Amino acid sequence: MFILRDLLNLLQQTFSETAQGQQRKVWFAYTLLAVALPFTSSITSNVLRTLRTLFDLDIDSQRFYAFMASSTLPWRRLWLALWGAIPHPTTAGRVMVALDDSINPKTGKTIFGCGHFHDHAASGNQSSYPWSQCILAIGLLKQIKGRWACLPLDFRFYLMQKEVEAKRITASRKGVVVAFETKMDQAASMLKAVFDAFGQPVLVVADSWFGNDGLWSRLARGRGGDFELLSRLRSNLTLYAVLDALAPCEPPRRGRPRKYGVRLGSVDHCAQAFKHQALSYRVWLYGKQRDLQAFSQVVMLKTMKCPVRVVWVYRRSRYVALATTDLALSVEQIIEYYGARWKIESGFKEIKQEIGSAKSQTRTADAVSNHLNFCMMATTLTWIYADRLLQAPERRHQIRGRSAFAFSDVRRLLAEAALHPDFQSLCPRPHQSPQNPFVQMLLRMVAPD
Repeated sequence: MFILRDLLNLLQQTFSETAQGQQRKVWFAYTLLAVALPFTSSITSNVLRTLRTLFDLDIDSQRFYAFMASSTLPWRRLWLALWGAIPHPTTAGRVMVALDDSINPKTGKTIFGCGHFHDHAASGNQSSYPWSQCILAIGLLKQIKGRWACLPLDFRFYLMQKEVEAKRITASRKGVVVAFETKMDQAASMLKAVFDAFGQPVLVVADSWFGNDGLWSRLARGRGGDFELLSRLRSNLTLYAVLDALAPCEPPRRGRPRKYGVRLGSVDHCAQAFKHQALSYRVWLYGKQRDLQAFSQVVMLKTMKCPVRVVWVYRRSRYVALATTDLALSVEQIIEYYGARWKIESGFKEIKQEIGSAKSQTRTADAVSNHLNFCMMATTLTWIYADRLLQAPERRHQIRGRSAFAFSDVRRLLAEAALHPDFQSLCPRPHQSPQNPFVQMLLRMVAPD
């Protein structure tokens, strides 16, 4: 209860001292709680119903909808305050940031940011290009009470340039068309903001789409160690040996000096060639200790224009090739950190399905952005709450092979703290109200696995 109060007070301090600012800080705190509570999806009407029913806030519906669509909420200051509240954000001296994009299907034709984006995970009976929003997001990867978690840090709406120019997509904010940015530009700007805020080296963990010079060059190729990249390699990339500075000098020849050594072949070719040299490693991966076969070598990549450490992980007749610009990472760390990248995929599921972002049908740019900010901030707040607990939450629904607590278990504890009769004295609201009798019944029924 005190943990929740301290976190909310920290966020409320970003609001102004004016009468409107003081009112909005109360609305903001309880709206954030209403989104985080595991009672219903976070569409605006349900949030308003939660504020009136569970917290007994007397809010005019028209004013609340105006608040949810406001263009003056201090989101940048709010996010910076929440970033500062994350306990021990570094892992082995690095801020590990997962980077990925996701689509959020919608139905309304005038919703900001919606277009026909390709869905790589579409089933056979689903459209490959659903009407949806494309969201590029970053999240902090860290271990919380013995399990990896992804804490959302920031996001951008990606809008295709050809769709904006053809006016087939709603891309205007207050009558002004939003300037086009590539995904790489958006990712680089978010990552640089993370480095400026934390002041620690940033290790970017991404899939193969971002693991190339498109992102690496926009990060000024690491800026002398400020940024490092860890990603999966495509099987058709060509690898080259690293030139040995101590090797005998070649006879002088015309043209520029060589940057790359002997051509080793493709990633797939090298995987077959090095398989007999693989060693056994014991790695913490996907919640348990696993024994793996892997081989590591430092090579040159033309797509990155720098040396990288490549790790081939073998499993029966298949393999996965991982590459990182951080040559100080061990094989075990490379495998474990890339395995933790999957938590951003779980985070998208938590935001869209459990928190309920996918069910929102807000239209305007400010309303859409505010709602997604609330959903992502509620997710981060929930994980910070779990990190600050003295003991790990108990898993309510036991599943074979899984012993760590689930996101829903933390939401249930958060709900118990927020709805405690004494919480109103710690986080004052306009007037006191008795506890609703069905709250405890709801707490027993909710918190799905």
